[in-house]
Amino acid sequence: MASSEIKSGVLVSLQDLHQSSPFFRQGSSLRVIGKLHEYSLQTGLAIIIDGSCTLKVNTEHLRDLTFLVGSVYQFIGELLIQPDNEGVLQARVGRNVDGIDLNLYHQSLLLLRQFQANN
Repeated sequence: MASSEIKSGVLVSLQDLHQSSPFFRQGSSLRVIGKLHEYSLQTGLAIIIDGSCTLKVNTEHLRDLTFLVGSVYQFIGELLIQPDNEGVLQARVGRNVDGIDLNLYHQSLLLLRQFQANN
């Protein structure tokens, strides 16, 4: 019987998602955060940004989530690498996290990685 275990999403920043990154792999389970830049109700595609980095997020499986351009969202899902080497996150969880301090979030992510590297 094949395992259908759902993996937890590894915390990554959008800056971590580049082609040479160990996180940029087909099927990687990731947790990302970013400001909603664009959203298409017809396609279910959202584009989130963090600084100068962007990521497309497929939201077709999310229900009961209202998308507002300019709001901050966190998504958990699997990364799908397209033939043109563009990554699209297939979101299975999404939530609005307006009010989060993104600078503090990035600092805590750095501290978490330092802790994990030392243990």
